[in-house]
Amino acid sequence: MIGWLILAGFAMTLIFFTGRRFDLRIYLLIGSLTAAIWVFLWIGNAYVSHWLDGKISWHTAGTKRLLAGVVGMIGYTLAAVYFLAFFYRFVFNFDVGSGIGGTLLSTIIITVVISMFMTGRSFLVHWKQAAVDAEASKRETINARYESLKSQVNPHFLFNSLNALTSLVYENQDKAAKFIKQLSEVYRYVLDTRGKEVVPLQDELKFLNSYLFLQQIRFGDKLKVNVRLSGINTVVAPLALQMLLENAIKHNVISEEVPLHIDIYSEDSFIIVENSLQKKNILEEDSHRLGLENIRRRYEFLSKVRVEVTNSGVSFAVRLPFIEQAT
Repeated sequence: MIGWLILAGFAMTLIFFTGRRFDLRIYLLIGSLTAAIWVFLWIGNAYVSHWLDGKISWHTAGTKRLLAGVVGMIGYTLAAVYFLAFFYRFVFNFDVGSGIGGTLLSTIIITVVISMFMTGRSFLVHWKQAAVDAEASKRETINARYESLKSQVNPHFLFNSLNALTSLVYENQDKAAKFIKQLSEVYRYVLDTRGKEVVPLQDELKFLNSYLFLQQIRFGDKLKVNVRLSGINTVVAPLALQMLLENAIKHNVISEEVPLHIDIYSEDSFIIVENSLQKKNILEEDSHRLGLENIRRRYEFLSKVRVEVTNSGVSFAVRLPFIEQAT
């Protein structure tokens, strides 16, 4: 690339000399200066563009990145041209302003072309990367939704619900009818939200009440859930709260002696799901890491703030950031 730029510089200088008296010394000086300008501008502006890409994102601050690119390249170009002019005057005693006006004009044109090329290339590269990232995020969201759905509509949950229903049918038919209604509400919500990225928190809480009713029938007073989210106006990833509740129930001992306590509340723009820690001895492959990872990735797509997970040894808490709603 540098070789081609040097040849281009001397070729342009030769065109400049067309129709004029040819002086080899002047030609070599102007040619080498023009070639140096080509090389300095091409490589230098490429570096400036690359450096700015690391400082300012095209994705989040496109206008700022464009202005910074124009200012940075013009500033670098002026500095490079003045440096070369000073160098040639000091080393070769050659006054750049005394016969290189045409070359300086071509330099300005070259600068504009290079700036347009570098900026356009940078934009296209990042636009393409943004499209790739968006597609990857879309696939990840679809996978996360699928895992959420699979986590809810699974044989264990359905089996446990039907077992509880079987007992209720003989013991309390009114409660059994209510159980069936709440079970249908749970599955209706799952189906209604499968194509949505976010849902209002109040809708999620209404669904959560139906889910908790089923769990309370199963565990009774051994499961104590305290929800304190009244007055919170935000949206959440569908089924995220339910998945966290299911993880807590699935991975902790629940008994008369050690009831499981789960608190759901808000703090500092986070929704927090916290449960007492009384782990079961379960197989590693039955771990809830997959569910947490799916929630994390969905929230990476939906919010700039990351999901936080803390384990104090006494309690386990997952903090879901509030999601900014589009206006």
